[in-house]
Amino acid sequence: MSTDWKGMIPEFVEKSKAFYAGEMSKGDYKGFSGLYGSYAQRGGKAGMLRLRMTAGRVTKEKLAFVAEAIRKYQVNMAHFTTCETIQLHNLQPDAIAGIMEEALDVGIVTIGGGGDYPRNVMCSPLSGVEKGEYFDVMPWAEAAGEYLMTFVTQKKMPRKLKVGFSNSPANIPHATYRDLGFVARQDGKFDVYSAGGLGNNPRFGVKVAEAIVPEDILYYIKAMWLTFCAYGNYENRGKARTRYMQEALGGPEKYVEAYLEKLQEVYDSVEDLKISAAIPEVTKQGSGAISGARILEQKQDGLYTVVWHPVGGQPKPESLCALSDAVQNMEAVEMRLSPDETAYIINLTAAEAEKVLAATQDTAQTLFETSVSCIGASICQVGARDSQSLLQACVQAVREAGIPDGALPQIHISGCPSSCGTHQTGAIGFRGAAKMIDKKPQSAFLLYINGNERQGQEAMGKEVGTILESQIPEFLVKLGKAVAESGTDFAAWKEENPEGIEAIAAAYVG
Repeated sequence: MSTDWKGMIPEFVEKSKAFYAGEMSKGDYKGFSGLYGSYAQRGGKAGMLRLRMTAGRVTKEKLAFVAEAIRKYQVNMAHFTTCETIQLHNLQPDAIAGIMEEALDVGIVTIGGGGDYPRNVMCSPLSGVEKGEYFDVMPWAEAAGEYLMTFVTQKKMPRKLKVGFSNSPANIPHATYRDLGFVARQDGKFDVYSAGGLGNNPRFGVKVAEAIVPEDILYYIKAMWLTFCAYGNYENRGKARTRYMQEALGGPEKYVEAYLEKLQEVYDSVEDLKISAAIPEVTKQGSGAISGARILEQKQDGLYTVVWHPVGGQPKPESLCALSDAVQNMEAVEMRLSPDETAYIINLTAAEAEKVLAATQDTAQTLFETSVSCIGASICQVGARDSQSLLQACVQAVREAGIPDGALPQIHISGCPSSCGTHQTGAIGFRGAAKMIDKKPQSAFLLYINGNERQGQEAMGKEVGTILESQIPEFLVKLGKAVAESGTDFAAWKEENPEGIEAIAAAYVG
């Protein structure tokens, strides 16, 4: 790409100075700064910067940059996001602009990281190394990410255009319910889903094509953009997302017709969008053997992946630095980010895995502790509730109660209806809300149950009712104890007791 991203930064510096000097409104600044992948935090005294990691891939060079930025600018808070990026928080304007500019030298573009632009392309985090995957979709996801950056300067875009690639039916990046999703098949081709998304008016994607060759993915991306340009709702910002087109066009079948019409226009044009991508082969030789709760065997013999999930997706900045230092001289090692805020460090020998384990000790100890939370209202300007605070309280309560691993699932918490914590497709989800007590609104969360992200089994969670924030840890402890007493894990208990969660929640919801 030849876009002069650095040439855009002086305007960001100028507008940021105006905002922090009180000369620009919060709304105006938010509308401007999102283009740069930055937002002012709640209170307007500091800001954040979103480092786009295309397809969730963090090379050693990019990880080294993150570590360097943490040290140089004394960054005290980082977050692995549900869109497979790394956010740096509590930054002053000079630090934001400095990191933004310096990141470009290692191929990290923050431009378009927020606002009405193509967001970070997502990918199954273990693509290329995972046992049982259909094929490695990472090279195609990276090609899509590069192409989508050419749309950042377009005048007419849907809000938050999100594109995902999945390598198996596990559907980790939710490719079947993104704005556009490419779903791997066993025959090495993709099925394509479109106009899906969580949040208000959630929709699973509509299958618009089957068995397309990977070389043609850019035609489908451009057709997505043209479809929204023609039929998207630009008058109502709340409905300026692709999923609203399903209803606006008269249903999924009519949407497919509209999409395929635009796809044909793209193919009929003179523009050649066919691409090729080299599928990388891991040639590194494994050595030694290692096992453990945070160790995964790769499909490459003798190579391993270390799983690192800081609670709430918030790694200690010093741990990111330690990890970077540890891996710089390790062949072919890189970090992959997942939509559930997990980081995977791949292509390790047994001895290297030991070093990575030592550098990443601030990690979840149980499945429940890998629960997903958005950044929360203490940071986010539009957040209604502090989802991170709730998660920390729940983890502490579950630990103190001695609830065994497996008795509670990974839960998903969003501070507001936007579903950044993907609460709508979690086995248990919570969304920020309010509950009236003595005619006064109290901090609360709406409970969702029985959501499912797996391809072919997708389900939106059922709304059960609203629980006071202060009572949620108690509810989860009670649920965990009931499961533990059954002698099974949560999945088996739920199958045997399909109404069990609601029965326990009955004492709390209203």
